[in-house]
Amino acid sequence: MKSLSAQAEAAAPSPGTMKKVGIGAAIVAIAIVALGATTRRDASHALDRTAAEAVLPTVAVVRPQAGGDGDALVLPGNVQAFNSAAIYARTNGYVRRWLADIGDHVRTGQTLAILDAPEVEQQLAQARADYQTALANRNLAASTAKRWNTMLAKDAVSRQEADEKAGDLAAKSALANASLANVRRLQALQGFTQLHAPFAGVVTSRAAQIGQLVVAGNAAAQPLFTISDVRRMRVYVRVPQGYSAEVRPGMAATLSLPEYPQRHFPATLVRSAQAVDAQSGAVLVELRADNPEGALKPGAFAQVAFHVGAGNGNGMTLPGSAILYGNDGPSVAVVDRGGRVTVKAVTIASDAGKTVTISKGLTAGDSVVDSPPDAIRSGDHVRVQSATAAPGGKSAHAG
Repeated sequence: MKSLSAQAEAAAPSPGTMKKVGIGAAIVAIAIVALGATTRRDASHALDRTAAEAVLPTVAVVRPQAGGDGDALVLPGNVQAFNSAAIYARTNGYVRRWLADIGDHVRTGQTLAILDAPEVEQQLAQARADYQTALANRNLAASTAKRWNTMLAKDAVSRQEADEKAGDLAAKSALANASLANVRRLQALQGFTQLHAPFAGVVTSRAAQIGQLVVAGNAAAQPLFTISDVRRMRVYVRVPQGYSAEVRPGMAATLSLPEYPQRHFPATLVRSAQAVDAQSGAVLVELRADNPEGALKPGAFAQVAFHVGAGNGNGMTLPGSAILYGNDGPSVAVVDRGGRVTVKAVTIASDAGKTVTISKGLTAGDSVVDSPPDAIRSGDHVRVQSATAAPGGKSAHAG
């Protein structure tokens, strides 16, 4: 028994060994805890980075291209007839007949409509009767004055009485003249019951209807007809101030219309307002264009191309979708190589819808956000998605 006890005591670890084992176990446990904390921290940082990247908006950028579409300044224009007249009635009446409709070509003096004006006819009959009465009174006063002058030569009457008869003749003559003027006035009103074309042209509107009551002098009334002379056309264009010095009377231009995509119509600039409109910042100019075929229509929209230089030398083209419009005017969002946004104010020289020409505020090296969100501000960070082709030029790549 004693030998077994001695063997057990000999096999048991010593206190020093137990201490070393405990320290080792503690170190292992600490290492495991530290490893777990480090793993969780790294995972948390990775999640934060992923979340931060997900928050960044992804945008496409374009590079502005110098020169645009060459030396052509393309601006919207409004086409108007060389002469246009709204035809109103000058006398009250009812429409008896109308003899021209929209699209009809009419000649100078051609009758467009006939009105019934019975009141004017009766007034004219009364005026003629009044004139006949005044004429009879004048003739009687004339014969009386003649007799009294004869008797005055024989000293049968006094000078005073003869002068009275002469004065009565003058008064009766004035009354007769007034009555005649009233007759002619009513004759003119009666003549206005027929509406005539003031010049040769095309009927572009008609509001006359059979039996319609026409009241002359009514400011709210619409014209019965509108006649437009379309043999030549006027085209009005507002030229931005930056190009106004290069657009002068006598220079040629070409017109393009949506309904004739393959045709161009020549025009000549004839006059300029020589003043910058305070609201639009543009100068109004007028062009003339011959229209022998009638292809140009009054009121039409046209694109007018002027062959000028590059303005102030800083013309850059961008897609129209890259422009931000705010209370302070147009601007663009420019992204640097670090993805930081700067909103820059720009000046638009011309707007062709799909593309715009910028005369001030951009350089060729700027990366401009295409279709920027309205809430974008200077200092925001974005992520550039991919290269996007700028209009008519190279692609813009993320820095």
